[in-house]
Amino acid sequence: MVIYNTLTRKKEEFQPVEDGKVKIYFCGMTLQESPHVGHMRAFIFADVMRRYFEYKGYEVTYIQNFTDIDDKVIEKSREEGRDYRVITQEFEREYMEVSDALNIKRPLLFPRATQHIKEIIELIQKLEQKGFAYAVGGDVYFRVRAFKDYGKLSWRNIDELISGARVEVDPKKKDPLDFALWKSAKEGEPYWESPWGKGRPGWHIECSAMSMHYLGETFDIHGGGNDLIFPHHENEIAQSEAATGRTFARYWVHNAMVNIKGDKMSKSLKNFVPVKELLQKYEPDVIRYFLVSSHYRSPIDYSGELLEQAKSSYERIRNFLERGEEEEPLKEDLSEFEHAMDDDFNTSRALAAVFDMIRKGNTEPSLEPRMRGAVRRAMEILGFRLERKKLEGKEFIEILVDVRSELRKRKEWELADLIRERLKEKGVVLEDTKEGTHWRIE
Repeated sequence: MVIYNTLTRKKEEFQPVEDGKVKIYFCGMTLQESPHVGHMRAFIFADVMRRYFEYKGYEVTYIQNFTDIDDKVIEKSREEGRDYRVITQEFEREYMEVSDALNIKRPLLFPRATQHIKEIIELIQKLEQKGFAYAVGGDVYFRVRAFKDYGKLSWRNIDELISGARVEVDPKKKDPLDFALWKSAKEGEPYWESPWGKGRPGWHIECSAMSMHYLGETFDIHGGGNDLIFPHHENEIAQSEAATGRTFARYWVHNAMVNIKGDKMSKSLKNFVPVKELLQKYEPDVIRYFLVSSHYRSPIDYSGELLEQAKSSYERIRNFLERGEEEEPLKEDLSEFEHAMDDDFNTSRALAAVFDMIRKGNTEPSLEPRMRGAVRRAMEILGFRLERKKLEGKEFIEILVDVRSELRKRKEWELADLIRERLKEKGVVLEDTKEGTHWRIE
C-alpha cells in the first residue's frame, strides 16, 4: 500500500508507527461559515481513507478538530454583534448535520481549540525554554530561522519566502517570517489568562497541541486541503518538531480544491455552494459520488452538468444492486478495487473497477449474484449507504399495470380485476387495447 507524501513529493510504502494501528489527524472546519462542497471534499476523502484502513484490518484512531477561536471567528463575531461561542456552536451543529447526511463516520474526537488552552500554553512555554519562541508585549512569536528545516513541507527556502510571500507585517517581530504563537487580547476580544498576560492562541499552535495531546509526539498521517500546506502545516511541523526534537507526522496527505470556473470555491470569493442547499436537490450518495469520482489530488470543477453525470453513474450502480439476489464475493472479485485503493487511495480507478464488476455480472449470468455482492462491498468501503431508490407514484402504477398484464396472460382474471378496481378507487382508470394497457388519472 503506497501513499503520496507531500513531504517527500513521492509515493511511499505505508509503514505505521505501531504495527496494526493508524493514527490520523485531519484539519477540520473553522467555525465561521457554513460547510460548502469544497470543505466536504476534504472530509469525505478523509472518511474514505479511514474506512479503507479499517477494511485492511487496521485499528484507526481518527481525530478531526474544530477551530473555534481565531481571527476569522472573532471577525465574524464582531460583524454580527454576537458572542463567538453562539456562532461556533451554530456552525458546528450545521457541520454535524451535513456530515451525518453524507455518511461521514464521526471521529473518535472533535477537539476544540478553546478546550485545550492548557496544552497550548505548555507547548509555547517549551518552545520558549528551547529558544524557539520569544515574547514581546504580550505576544509570543516563533523564531522561524531557528528551525533549520523550515520550508521542507512546502519545498520553499527562506529567501523565496522573504521575496514572495504571505508575511504578516508586524513591527513587534524580530524577523518578518516569524509567526504568532500567542496573541495579546485587543479590546472586546475573548481572552484567556496566560504567563504573557490576557490573550488567545495563534491558529497554528492549536493543531500542534491538540494532535500531539491525543496521538503522541509522532503519529502516522496528518491531512487537510492543499491550501493548508503553507503556512499552516509548515508552521505546525516547525513548532512541533522544535519542541520535541522528533518527527511530527510521518505522512502528509492533501486533497486538491473544488473549483468553480477555475477559481477555488471559497467564502472570500463568494462562489461557494452550501452543502445543506445541495442536499435539497441531490441524494447524499450522489454528492459523495461526485466528490470521490476524481482522485483526491486532482482538482474538481463544480457544475450542475457534472453532478447530473454523477447521479446517472450512481443510479446505474444502484440499479444493478436492486436487480436481484447477492452472494458473498470472493477475495479475487475485489482484487482490482483493492489494487486501485492501495495505490494512494485512487477512488477514480476503484470506481472503474466497480463498473467492471457490473459488466462481468451483466455478461456472465452465473457470476451476477457474486458480482452484486462485490459491488456492494466496494461501495460500502467508499462510504455509500446505497439506500433503495424511492419509487414515485407513477412508477408504482406502472408496476401494478405490468403485474396485472402478467395475471391476464395467465388467465387469473379475478386478481387482474381486483387490481383494476383498486386503482379505479384511487382515480386511476385502465384501458385495455391491442397495443397493451394504458392508464390515466381521472
